[in-house]
Amino acid sequence: MRLDGVILDELTHLSLADLCRACATHAERILALVDEGILTPEEVPPHGWRFTGQQLRRAQMALRLQNDLGVNLAGAALAVQLIEERNALREQLQRLDVEKRRIEIEIHDFL
Repeated sequence: MRLDGVILDELTHLSLADLCRACATHAERILALVDEGILTPEEVPPHGWRFTGQQLRRAQMALRLQNDLGVNLAGAALAVQLIEERNALREQLQRLDVEKRRIEIEIHDFL
């Protein structure tokens, strides 16, 4: 089995055509995601819209919700927002847990 992939970060910018290829969809569906506020492309004249790696992940998630679960566009927008908020809270909880363990070690060493 061969896996091919590219890791995209926030410094990576994709054109509308690149995003369509990466999501295996048509421009009309991406435009609908922009209209719904799921994606917020940067305007980069004269090349047009540019999308970040995070926006690619948002687009893929929203399209998957629509294709696999039949979620409408507004529902996909809400679900993407809630999933991202949940992920941010998990990251915060992990950071707090690490800090808690660090403090517990300091207290133990102090006593």
